[in-house]
Amino acid sequence: MSEAEQAGAVLVTLPEREDAEELAEQLETQGYEPCLVHRDMLAGEDDAEDVDWVIEVHTGPHGGPATFDEPHLQMLAEDYGGFAAAR
Repeated sequence: MSEAEQAGAVLVTLPEREDAEELAEQLETQGYEPCLVHRDMLAGEDDAEDVDWVIEVHTGPHGGPATFDEPHLQMLAEDYGGFAAAR
């Protein structure tokens, strides 16, 4: 993946794996791609149980960078007790 594609990504961070997988599926049906779910341990975290789940979203349904949709992704993340941030 090119550096330009990575720069347009939005990371949606949620506390629960099931929620992350559910939201990733929802985003894919809305046309976002890819929606990669993975664990993210913050620096200094020593308890693997407290690790957050991240959905990496690179492209919006319009075909442009997902950063164009950051406010929408932020709103969805908040519904699950999480947050979204452009990379």
